Amino acid sequence: MNPPLTLAPPPVGTAPGHHCHASDDARQAPPPAVRDGGSVTFRVVLAGAPNVGKSALFNRLTGAYVAVSNYPGTSVEVARGHAQLDGARVEIVDTPGMYSMLPTTEEERVSQRIVLGGAYDVLVHVVDAKNLERMLPLTLQLAETGRPLVVALNMMDEADRLGVRVDHARLAGRLGVEIVPVVAVSGRGLADLGRAIRRARSRPAPPTTVYANGVGHALAALEERLAGVYPVAPAALAALYLQGDPLTAALVHATETDGGAAVRAALAGTQLALPDPSSYRVAYERQRAADRLVEDVVSGVREVRTPVRDALGRLLARPLTGLPVLALVLYFGLYRFVGVFGAGTLVDAIETSLFEHRINPWLEGLFAVVPWELVRTLFVGEYGVLTLGVRYAVAIVLPVVATFFLFFSVLEDSGYFPRLALLVDRAFKRIGLSGRAVIPMVLGFACDTMATMVTRTLETRRERVLATLLLALAIPCSAQLGVIIAVLAAYPAALGVWALSLLGVFFLVGLISARLMPGEPASFHMELPPLRLPRPGNVLMKTYTRVHWYFREVLPLFLLASVLIWAGSWTGVLAVIVAGLEPVVALLGLPAETAEIFLFGFFRRDYGAAGLFDLGQTGVLGMRQLTVAAVTLTLFVPCVAQFLMMIRERGVKTALGMVAFITPFAFGAGWLLNIVLRGAGW
Repeated sequence: MNPPLTLAPPPVGTAPGHHCHASDDARQAPPPAVRDGGSVTFRVVLAGAPNVGKSALFNRLTGAYVAVSNYPGTSVEVARGHAQLDGARVEIVDTPGMYSMLPTTEEERVSQRIVLGGAYDVLVHVVDAKNLERMLPLTLQLAETGRPLVVALNMMDEADRLGVRVDHARLAGRLGVEIVPVVAVSGRGLADLGRAIRRARSRPAPPTTVYANGVGHALAALEERLAGVYPVAPAALAALYLQGDPLTAALVHATETDGGAAVRAALAGTQLALPDPSSYRVAYERQRAADRLVEDVVSGVREVRTPVRDALGRLLARPLTGLPVLALVLYFGLYRFVGVFGAGTLVDAIETSLFEHRINPWLEGLFAVVPWELVRTLFVGEYGVLTLGVRYAVAIVLPVVATFFLFFSVLEDSGYFPRLALLVDRAFKRIGLSGRAVIPMVLGFACDTMATMVTRTLETRRERVLATLLLALAIPCSAQLGVIIAVLAAYPAALGVWALSLLGVFFLVGLISARLMPGEPASFHMELPPLRLPRPGNVLMKTYTRVHWYFREVLPLFLLASVLIWAGSWTGVLAVIVAGLEPVVALLGLPAETAEIFLFGFFRRDYGAAGLFDLGQTGVLGMRQLTVAAVTLTLFVPCVAQFLMMIRERGVKTALGMVAFITPFAFGAGWLLNIVLRGAGW
């Protein structure tokens, strides 16, 4: 496997006073050779803003053989795969979306580090052909790196429908890079893109842009002081240094032989000469340069009216009409398709027909020859790693995750999520989140473990912590949701109380936490793509990739949970904990039999909910007790897989602090609800 991409400290030691032009190759460290399976190939990095089809291009190029791993020192994941481009086997790296090389989110910081690290041979900027004037400032920044660059002019099919005509040959001449029109979702133009990428390796570095109104002079003054050897051309570093980027400043100060004293002195002089803050002035002049580039390049722009699609887009983002549509989407997509079909029909078929009747009996017979019961029960039996852990992952998790991600991919491909984010943004701002947080919240209804991973896409640590807490407290996973709905289906009033209780807790805890937790308020910016009919091939590819990614991350946690349950049963720890919970559940007006469902609900959410179902079916619990138990069980501590994911994402102290809050809060809410329902005559 290839080593992870890193921004290694560039070599230093150039002679003092050695000043060259920004594109001088002597000033840049060459990229390392990349080897795969003994054959030398080269590495291509895809960069671009969100919602420009970058991931669609990556998936189209690499197919199903993709590796996803955290970027070193972060929780941001970077996808890598291999492709055949014009006869050469190439490694493709898909960077997180970024609007600018001056980062504001963790994802943009990771993309910046990859680009500045220079550990690649060709850089491909994926742009939206319909919005060139907004895309080109990043193109100019990438050109300033001095590395081989190709522009993939994506979404040409949508540009054609809108009547947008792009003279890409003229624009390519002005930029000094090849520009290739493509349609990533259909594969159109990919052969031309592959040839352009191979040619780019031998093309001269693209020219850097000269900016007006003092910015060009300021950048030249800083670039003149950069005497060290860097992975990219000093022009890119000078621009970021002038804009106050801390990573670039640290790199420059560590590389320059004088510790960056000359660069700091030049910066002080240039900032005084600029009429505005340098970060604003550089961005403004870069946008002006981009606007000049697209003059007489983009033509035939006309307004193409799509009354039905435009009207639907507006309706989806307005509360009066968007909320009922959301309710319908959740009911038919989340409840009926994922909850009833995925978590019900498919799970029953796979678990009962395949595992209970065939696989588990075969495994138990296979391990029957093992004479040591301790070893035998570790693998098979009630808490065996194979009969419990693997069965849970394949028979219960796989159908739920697959159906949910199929549903999720359809919504994503249609352009619904940005409108849903706009719809809930105002309400979410009150609980310290932005509309962007709607994506992990919706994912939580499939699996809170997966949703906890996805919180890493939120912009600030404060948002990520708040979202993780609310997921752990008030969002039931699909398996738990389906069983509890089945438990309370006979009592519509009880089902309503359960839903309103969760909604109230979600916003109450969110409001209080947002006021107590320090940090900057959540900001919200998101591209609003047009509504589209989802493409089946694209939806299936996204679904497959996400399911594969999910199992690679979560399956080990399920196996670990099985080992913990097995160890607890052999040591007697489980029995002790159940006995300790009995007085607590008595305070909630529940019988002692319910103590066990809370304990096993920690290890397996659906197991605890299924125990509640059995108690309801046998008449042990009445309507009030079922309601109290369902609310308390849903609010109770997350399952062990989610808890371990919380530790991984947020750290041990934060995860333990959340559990220390959630446990008494859940039982306290159940105790209060029991009193209220008793008073109401339930």
